[in-house]
Amino acid sequence: MTSKPWLLFVLLLILSYYTSCFSVAGDTLSAGQSLSVGDTLLSQGSKFELGFFSPGSSLKFYLGIWYKFYLDESYKNFNEKNAVWVANRENPLSDPSSLRLNLSEDGNLLLFGSSSNIPFWSTNLTFTGSNLTEAVLRDDGNFVLRDRSNPSTIFWESFDHPTDTWLPGAKLGIDKVTGKPKQLISWKNKEDPAPGVFSFGLDPNGSNQYFLEWNRSQIYWSSGVWNGKTQNFAFVPELTSNVLVLNFSFVSNENETYFTYYLYDPSYRSKFAMKSTGNIQLLAWLSGPL
Repeated sequence: MTSKPWLLFVLLLILSYYTSCFSVAGDTLSAGQSLSVGDTLLSQGSKFELGFFSPGSSLKFYLGIWYKFYLDESYKNFNEKNAVWVANRENPLSDPSSLRLNLSEDGNLLLFGSSSNIPFWSTNLTFTGSNLTEAVLRDDGNFVLRDRSNPSTIFWESFDHPTDTWLPGAKLGIDKVTGKPKQLISWKNKEDPAPGVFSFGLDPNGSNQYFLEWNRSQIYWSSGVWNGKTQNFAFVPELTSNVLVLNFSFVSNENETYFTYYLYDPSYRSKFAMKSTGNIQLLAWLSGPL
């Protein structure tokens, strides 16, 4: 090899080309690529990041999304304050060397954690999108599976599967077609993102009010019914005090009923979080960690 330095150069060139074809960069995971521990997707405006994390002193690993500037580089203090979405919150993984997220042949996202061919988590769609799909982390924090040839066609999105956090643009409510609720469910504790005992969601009986519940059964707080004239919930008069920062909307039609909000100033960061202590918090900031 030392007598043929050009051969070493060719081998390195081939290796670098091979790696570039299958490594993950930017905001998109495409067919033939895998995301492993240490790899991340970064949204186009660098607001959100997706990758694997281990909360606090836990030895378990999860696939999640966080505000980019929240990340503790050592991962030692990563907990419910940081993450805005967790994929495998009920199925943690323990061997970081075997973790990988990739697109299957039928276009689904699959999360593997061992040599087994059985995924720990999947988007579980029944369509056959094959290599026409791609997974993109958007700048609103929504992780979407879309048609590569027609990006406006969304097959699956993380906003339809919230965990404990409500981001601007996401909907909290009920899909009347499927009957599936979009609600917030707390972590068990600061180091365990498994579903806890506290939740926040729309009354399934159609009263157009939101409940905080313990154990998905006992109501301990209500927003009161939505008043379209005052654009407010009966028991949340302070909602209008955020009118200069947050733009709230309540929508109800034949397909869905939901509550959503947007930020008037895109330079702000904001989220509602259902805490493991049973209260829901609105966090907003200009820049830098809380």
